[in-house]
Amino acid sequence: MSSRGRPYADDREDRTAENLRSTRLDNCDFKRLSRSKSYSRVRLLRVSYRTNRYACFLILPPFAVLLITSSMILSLPPEILLLNSPASTHEITNTTRVFGLNIRGDLKESLEDSVSSPPPLEIKTMASPYHNWELFNADYHEMLKRLRIFVYPDVSMNNESSPFARVFLPHPNPLDPKIGNYFSEHAFKLALLQSSLVTRRPEEAHFFFMPFSINVMRNHRLLHSELSISNFVANYVSRISSEFEFWNASGGADHFFVCCHSVGREAASKHFGVRNNAIQITCSSSYFQRLYTAHKDIALPQVWPRLRDQVLNPPNRRTKLVFFAGRVQNSDIRQELLSLWENDTSFSIFSGHPSFPYEEGFRTSKYCLHVKGYEVNTARLVDAIHYGCIPVLISNYYDLPFANILDWSRFSIIVNQRDVAFLKNILTTVSEETYLNLYRNLGMIRKHFRWHAVPMSYDAFHMTAYQLWLRRGLRRVVALRIRRNTAFVRKKDTLGGFVLIEFLKSISKLNM
Repeated sequence: MSSRGRPYADDREDRTAENLRSTRLDNCDFKRLSRSKSYSRVRLLRVSYRTNRYACFLILPPFAVLLITSSMILSLPPEILLLNSPASTHEITNTTRVFGLNIRGDLKESLEDSVSSPPPLEIKTMASPYHNWELFNADYHEMLKRLRIFVYPDVSMNNESSPFARVFLPHPNPLDPKIGNYFSEHAFKLALLQSSLVTRRPEEAHFFFMPFSINVMRNHRLLHSELSISNFVANYVSRISSEFEFWNASGGADHFFVCCHSVGREAASKHFGVRNNAIQITCSSSYFQRLYTAHKDIALPQVWPRLRDQVLNPPNRRTKLVFFAGRVQNSDIRQELLSLWENDTSFSIFSGHPSFPYEEGFRTSKYCLHVKGYEVNTARLVDAIHYGCIPVLISNYYDLPFANILDWSRFSIIVNQRDVAFLKNILTTVSEETYLNLYRNLGMIRKHFRWHAVPMSYDAFHMTAYQLWLRRGLRRVVALRIRRNTAFVRKKDTLGGFVLIEFLKSISKLNM
């Protein structure tokens, strides 16, 4: 820190240098004092600090040392506290601006220099891409044995019985390219109906699936608008809550629906129970979205329909550094990205369609950008995973799919939107060894982002079902039965069995 214009600066610097040379405790200046018989010998250590006076540290009982040390730390000037803070340079500059701290001399210059440098990149690559594979794998197999889901019977209604039948029925051609970004919504329903997790006995179910399709409603001539869709959902829930006892038993907390269309965020807005209790499995999983609750709702990977898997292009055949192609009109961050890197020859960035096949950009690039558009999610994230291109996520507030199982920092790079100007510096500083580890881990997790008509182990369906499994354990009232002179309340316990709680009261007492 600069000492210009401050009294006793030279004297203080001399004393500081002298103290630095005294690195051994036995070389320090001790004085032994003895004042009376009631006092034992006390050692006095002299340390020069900020003034010409000496700070004295007495060897006292531990609680006294802690008290003195705490008070000294609190007395430090703001610039000392800032230098020792683990916050980033952005946080430091914001802190000084908000609190109006007067940073002097060399400290201010060093902060200004650090702001113009790219933020440090922290990538964990040597370990597994899972937070804890052993723990997850054991619990996953337990889920396969025990998890049960009841599907409301609307899913099998006659197509001619109602003009809204196709809202509930499985899609007849889920690989239709017109479905595109909304494929995951239909793929989940098809996989669930073919899985061993479905039960026809609602009393043993952990969860209840409401099989309406937001995507089909969006394209239905009688619905289409967001208002009509939200009213339809509210009326549907009111109907099943009157026809069945299961919604009322939990207030809808063990019910869920699936949507991948952006209008799905408003589907729950007209019904209190759907909005606050039911589980929303959605592609638009944003912390910033008012109707998405991270601890309750579930992030669904947005996957484009594909017939087969791709053989990955090896790293040595990926000649481009970065690839991105997409609309920029609905995203400020995409417009900034285009203005910064459109003319850089190491970047393949296009507004709209590229000049070569779209898939080729993923196959021949090392890094592929997932940049926030209208929503935090796009299919480009899973496109990158599918083709073995390391995803670079530039999408703040994105609740990433399966983030409690997968450590995304071990197979992708996450960049804050405010750091997009440093993008090239960030990517070019990734070592070859780190890149190869990212590529290896990416190959390990690809299976979790694939859909199959008949579910396969660890695929996107089972990974999503596992998120439901983690939200089990709800205790709900299933029925109230009153017999002669005795009332029984039947509750479902966390293990899926039933516990009968008997209240030995007569009907006359219950009516009092």
